[in-house]
Amino acid sequence: MQSEHSLQHALYHSFSQTDWAQLRESVPLTLNEAELVALRGANEQVSLSEVTDIYLPLSRLLNLIVEAKQSRGLVLNEFLGQKPTKSPYIISIAGSVAVGKSTTARILQALLQQWPEHPKVDLVTTDGFLYPLVELKQRGLLQRKGFPESYDSKMLLDFIAELKSGKSDVEAPLYSHVTYDRLTDKKQAINQPDILILEGLNVLQTGLDAPVDTKSPFVSDFVDFSIYVDADENLLKQWYCERFLQFRSGAFANENSYFHHYASLSDGQARKIASHIWDTINAPNLQLNIKPTRERANLILNKGQDHLIKQVLLRK
Repeated sequence: MQSEHSLQHALYHSFSQTDWAQLRESVPLTLNEAELVALRGANEQVSLSEVTDIYLPLSRLLNLIVEAKQSRGLVLNEFLGQKPTKSPYIISIAGSVAVGKSTTARILQALLQQWPEHPKVDLVTTDGFLYPLVELKQRGLLQRKGFPESYDSKMLLDFIAELKSGKSDVEAPLYSHVTYDRLTDKKQAINQPDILILEGLNVLQTGLDAPVDTKSPFVSDFVDFSIYVDADENLLKQWYCERFLQFRSGAFANENSYFHHYASLSDGQARKIASHIWDTINAPNLQLNIKPTRERANLILNKGQDHLIKQVLLRK
């Protein structure tokens, strides 16, 4: 059986942070410190130097790829005698809970929309496609929230398919981390973006992951470029617990929060509950559903201590 390291070596070009930074060339940094602070997630320490070394070369790569895809589309339309459709280039970002997917997605959105070739870049998180709490309870899935079966996959597929077909004014459901539920009175309008960034736990899943043989399409079938944000599981658990403790005086302190009863926990109590949630829900989901999809990604961002990206793997 091929080891994980040898498999990655066979499939990917490997770059240290220093080597990857050389690929930035002359791409200018368009973010300032205040803007970066607004993009950071809880308990993350992304610096402008990391944006310069990691995210600017990545935005350059993605710009080149999108340009090539746009040129190919023009050639194909000319050959077929068709008018071009406004179909977005879709980038998916996958990875575990607490790994920092949302921050990666927000930074990429901010950088990519500075390129004149594709100024309209929208970001959608798959959290909004989770079944509503009432339905999760009816289906007995409340303790498996975040697992593939807890998402309305048909709704998500219909959304992606409509976007890819060039339809305008497509609506995406929104999710509240306060109420822990899908919003019923507000949606996100997506109107023919040049690029759509789709962030979520299971966006790299394919038919190979389905419990039964299926010929139905998957979200990954519509994705043009995929990114997996990776870290050792012991770090992921540490970051999850630290974030949980931080939320006591943040999101949990809101009286409308689904988790308001956690706001008054002591450090010891909070660590115990966070550790239990990780061990019984997040870790099994990571091991069974998320991590097995990692080697399908076009690019892997491997994090070490303090959320710092120590290695970039680019698929050959």
